Amino acid sequence: MHFEAAKPSLQSSEIVDAQDRRLRNLRVSLTSACNYACIYCVPDGKRLHPEKSALPLTKLLLAVEYLKQVNDLRTLRITGGEPLISPLFDDFMAALERFDFEDVSLTSNGQLLSRKLPALLAARVRRINISLDSLDAQAFQRIARGGELVEVLKGIERALAVGLQVKINMVPMRGCNHEQILPMLDYCLARGMELRFIELMRMGHLALDRQAFDRQFIGMREILASIAEHYPFTPAANAADATAQRFTIPGRGSFGIIANESAPFCTNCTRARLSSTGWLHGCLSSSRSHYLGDVLELPREQALTRIRELSQRALADKQTERFTGDVMIMKMIGG
Repeated sequence: MHFEAAKPSLQSSEIVDAQDRRLRNLRVSLTSACNYACIYCVPDGKRLHPEKSALPLTKLLLAVEYLKQVNDLRTLRITGGEPLISPLFDDFMAALERFDFEDVSLTSNGQLLSRKLPALLAARVRRINISLDSLDAQAFQRIARGGELVEVLKGIERALAVGLQVKINMVPMRGCNHEQILPMLDYCLARGMELRFIELMRMGHLALDRQAFDRQFIGMREILASIAEHYPFTPAANAADATAQRFTIPGRGSFGIIANESAPFCTNCTRARLSSTGWLHGCLSSSRSHYLGDVLELPREQALTRIRELSQRALADKQTERFTGDVMIMKMIGG
């Protein structure tokens, strides 16, 4: 299948909602499978396996092309599941230059990072986010229920050595890893990495079990109070559509907090998610999704018209004020 380089939208007007939001950032899940079974994602400890209905590489790339042309997407983040275990990963990365995104990044758990660095560098990826919830090997296993901490740390060191910008994502949870907030921050500051604390999200089983969520949840105020006991910090500037509130520690570095509960950022969200099975999701707090698979069989101009309609629906799915959570499992739609 031939792919044309993405061009500016051929539509007469830009897709925008009543709150002046547009779809500017696309997250593409290469697989719903993962080599972890994190306690905040999969309650029963079972790892998710690839769905049989996953799009082939040519269709997934075509969906990205159409979405970019219709919405003038600026950035792309590659996710999963765990994208590095996807059989599509190498070929998907090799095809990205045709789309001319302003920025391409990756979110991974880092287990296979060492061996996949060449593919990332060849695709000119310069930023990666690594999910890491503890530096303690036993706590790491309790939370991830898979993989080896030493492999993640090795991958991080090698990524830094070849010049990649690495951010660490940590989900602080009471009774699981709350005592790791400062050690993780020290670890990141010492290596010039920015740590992103992500408030626990009411997704999947945690959307159904409010008591379990409340028992484990640690909010932005508590995180900042813990850090303030050891480091002075000041608020830092952010992009208009940023998810994280950033803070600077003078002379040391910076950190951020993605405060889904404490400081919702729905009003300026520009993100959409494309699952490995071809479903477009406009909002994590909505079970609504829009299937692109059959649209990709249409002639190009007809397909672009339908993609525009589905993009409008995805944008309309967004919350007007705050994150409310949903029963969807994050790994199924792209973390």
